[in-house]
Amino acid sequence: MPLLPRSLLRGAFVALAVTGATLALRAADPAFDPVAATEKIMAQLPAEARAKSDAYFEGGYWILLWDVVVTVGLTALLYRLGVYTRLRTLAEGVTKSRVVHGLVFLTLLVLVGWVVNLPWDYYTGFVREHQYGLSNLSLGGWLKERATALIPGLIIALFLGSLLYLAIRRSPGRWWIRAAIATPFFMVFLFALSPVFISPLFNRYTPLTDAKIRDPILSLARANGVPVDNVYQFDASKQSKRISANVSGALNTIRVSLNDNLLTRCTPAEVQAVMGHELGHYVLNHVYELVVYFSLLVGAGFWFVNSAFWWVQQRWGGSWGVRDITDYAGLPIILACFSVFMLFAEPVKNSIIRSNEVEADIFGLNAAREPDAFAHVALQLSEYRKMHPGPWEEILFFDHPSGYNRILMSMRWKAEHLNDKPAAAPAGQASQ
Repeated sequence: MPLLPRSLLRGAFVALAVTGATLALRAADPAFDPVAATEKIMAQLPAEARAKSDAYFEGGYWILLWDVVVTVGLTALLYRLGVYTRLRTLAEGVTKSRVVHGLVFLTLLVLVGWVVNLPWDYYTGFVREHQYGLSNLSLGGWLKERATALIPGLIIALFLGSLLYLAIRRSPGRWWIRAAIATPFFMVFLFALSPVFISPLFNRYTPLTDAKIRDPILSLARANGVPVDNVYQFDASKQSKRISANVSGALNTIRVSLNDNLLTRCTPAEVQAVMGHELGHYVLNHVYELVVYFSLLVGAGFWFVNSAFWWVQQRWGGSWGVRDITDYAGLPIILACFSVFMLFAEPVKNSIIRSNEVEADIFGLNAAREPDAFAHVALQLSEYRKMHPGPWEEILFFDHPSGYNRILMSMRWKAEHLNDKPAAAPAGQASQ
């Protein structure tokens, strides 16, 4: 069976499967009711806080739609104003080399895009985040981060854009096949570079020196075959109060990192529970699994873009001054068409990620053995995630399991391990 449908099916029924197993668990251990325990933990969340997080998360559904509307609308407007054809003319006037004028055009396109998208990005990334109390950045700090992101964004755009148009010029009708084949290699390359060159542009990473926190994490890593000899912390508190951690990188750049919010807002048991989840992503090879699935998804997107471009070209290409698909001035059409595809592919993308997150949750519970701690971390994530959506809402819009289902999963695990005995001490060693 193809990989993508298997992952989609698995992710699509996660929410239903978690809830559906409850009766069996009650029968297995009537003294402990996972559903009642879950509801008890959920009751710790004030109604006002829950309504606020629900409103924030549900507003994100509309942001997804408006992102595409803004992208398509601005693209059409700039074509009608002749901006893209002027950029092409300017780039072609620099040199006769098609490669060089492509680089010039891409640079100008990224800079223009940065400017024209600034008002929308300001609302979604600054105003809205402050409305819900989720950002610690001042306006100057936010602008600085956005300007910093322009640097790696431009480098990636020059690299990808050049390769894309090399493929398009060589095979205007089948370029999307070449692009799809190249996608997984670029993803692995980007994953490997990110923790070393990109993430440090935004946060300061330092070795974690608190042995009480660091040593149990390293022990957990060694016990599960994760090849790390250090744990890093980073100053995410300058951006927000969200707690997070990750095992990032690929190939030989694997790094275990946790943010300072996790250290200051969570107990050692909660930190261990979170890191058990993050280590699970590495042990279960989720990075490489996502490379396969997302490459298939992006490949489908390239096929869609190829078909959609010719349709747009026939209807408006002449009036917009776009010669054909090999014309750099047609790149905004390609990007707009891809954004439309990704909007409709959002449930597929979410299901792929969510199925991996469920697997990492289960791994973390088995590795760290801290169900109560993991449940309370899930409760803290309610600050920006809806806790108890409907099943189809979770399938369509959630790239992680909902907080309710994560707590329920933790309580299910706890119900099955209530009678566990502590590990026996080694022979010749007294137990304590």
